Amino acid sequence: MAAGLLTLSMAGCGSVSGGVTPAGGDWSKSGGASSKTMVTVVKLKGIPWFDRMEKGVRTYGKRTGIDTRTEGGDDGSPEKQIQIIEDLIAQKPTAITVVPNSPEALSGVLAEAKAEGIITVAHEATGIKNADVDIEAFDNAVYGRKIMNNLGECMAGKGEYVQFVGRLTAKTHMEWVGAAYERQKAKFRGMKRVEDPIESTDNEATAYEKAKEVLAKHPNIKGFQGSASSNVPGIARAIEEAGREKDTCVMGTSIPSAASKYLVTGAIDKIFFWDPALAGQAQLEIARILAGGGKIMVGTDLGIKGYHNLKKLSGYDNVFIGDASIEADAETANQYDF
Repeated sequence: MAAGLLTLSMAGCGSVSGGVTPAGGDWSKSGGASSKTMVTVVKLKGIPWFDRMEKGVRTYGKRTGIDTRTEGGDDGSPEKQIQIIEDLIAQKPTAITVVPNSPEALSGVLAEAKAEGIITVAHEATGIKNADVDIEAFDNAVYGRKIMNNLGECMAGKGEYVQFVGRLTAKTHMEWVGAAYERQKAKFRGMKRVEDPIESTDNEATAYEKAKEVLAKHPNIKGFQGSASSNVPGIARAIEEAGREKDTCVMGTSIPSAASKYLVTGAIDKIFFWDPALAGQAQLEIARILAGGGKIMVGTDLGIKGYHNLKKLSGYDNVFIGDASIEADAETANQYDF
């Protein structure tokens, strides 16, 4: 974790001209870190992925002296995120960082925040409007293709499969499954996606129930791709109950702490992820740079593992990507303590 954090002496990082600058003011002219508040709004509270992000947010605050915390609803509804951000605007924090359930739905409330001089940073929200910067852990299309390459190899390029997303409004989830689907059609023509992306509402129990429905409806199903961190554990539970560990391939986004027991049994074959703690810190570090009058540009080094040399995503003015993707199977997952 220490490698992923910056001290305040790096306030000038990314200050070369030609990058993205915030709508808010320059905090370097008024007060220090202790007078600043940054709030990270997550998709929902109480699941391992965002528990891990919260840990990173708290650690960042302790190291920098900035008042940092996370907020989130008890489900993944965009409406709850909007209400949380509206409440935060009244408190006038230095910055609001957010992992949106629906980038489109949050556009209006983020515009309100910017109008009040609040810096806005997003994550998992390619193309979001009214965010000063959207930081992605990697190129989402590349990530989706990587998952399909592994799933296709596991399935020997043949058979039926389905894809799960947390919500159909989740921009990155849809980008992953879209890129994976295109790769399947081009490279694994013996495979067939038998349903449109299935929505789990970011709920493991829902993913479990819908996976049971898929197994009943498609008895020859061979592959499952999950997008929300709760998808593959929910799918794996259904796979185990059906005794299908050996003749199915289950892969997708999750973290070792949520997936490890199923990786051991073979109900999950491989997971793909990035460290939510470091992603939370990357959002906050971008906000700190912008609040200090700096700019985010190609080559900016956030001093955080996976975010040392930011690249700009083609076609977007405010989207920057790192190189933070990780993959793990039963043999390698124990390398990670989250």
